[in-house]
Amino acid sequence: MTLTPIKTPLIIKKMLPNYIWSLDASEKVIYLTFDDGPTPEITTWTLNILKSYQAKATFFCIGHNIQKYPKIFQDILIDGHSVGNHTNNHNKGWKTKTKDYIHNTAEAEAIINTQIQNSNIVNRKSEIVNLFRPPYGQIRPKQGKKLLELGYKIIMWDVLSFDWDKTITKEACLNNVISNTVNGSIIVFHDSIKAAKNMQYALPKVLDYFDKRGYAFKSIGN
Repeated sequence: MTLTPIKTPLIIKKMLPNYIWSLDASEKVIYLTFDDGPTPEITTWTLNILKSYQAKATFFCIGHNIQKYPKIFQDILIDGHSVGNHTNNHNKGWKTKTKDYIHNTAEAEAIINTQIQNSNIVNRKSEIVNLFRPPYGQIRPKQGKKLLELGYKIIMWDVLSFDWDKTITKEACLNNVISNTVNGSIIVFHDSIKAAKNMQYALPKVLDYFDKRGYAFKSIGN
C-alpha cells in the first residue's frame, strides 16, 4: 500500500517552492502529462485520443525509449505537444549519486535535442527543452538544486491518477482525477504498458468530462 497522496498537499508545495506543482488557476485550463514513453501502441493511442479533443499535453520521455522508438517521439513533436526530460534510464533519485543522476539526465537531454534537430518541424528546431520530471517523484535536494542551476524547470504534479497501480480499479483511476482536479492542475498519467489498462479507460472519460465543462487542455510551455 502506498502512502503517496492522490492530491499533493499544500504543505508539500510550500516546502518545495522551487518545484512546479500546478499552474495559473485563473482560467479553466488543465495540464495533462504523460510519463515513461514513448511506448509502441500506447503512446500512439494516446496521441490519437488527445487529437480527437484538440488537447495538448506534455510528455516526459525516457531517453532510452526515445532511442528505441524515434518515430513515435517525432509524432509527439508533430502533434504540437511539449516534451520533457525523464532521465535516460528512469533513475531513482534517492538511490542514485547526484553526479550520476545529472549525467543520466544529460544523456537524455542530448538524445532529445538530437531528435528535435533531426525533425522536419522548422519551428521546433530551435526549441530548448528545459522541463524535467524526476522518475517516481524521487529527487534529492542536491540533485534538484543542480538541475535548477542548469536551467531546468522541475515539474511535479497536483494530481496523480495512479494509473500504474494494479491494485486499483480503472474506475478508481478515473475518480482520482475527476474528484481532485481544479483549474491549473498538473495531472500525471503514464503512456506505458504497465499503466495502459487504467489509463486507456480513464483518459477519454477525463477529456470528455472536462471538455463538457468548458476546460482547455494545454501543454506546459518552456
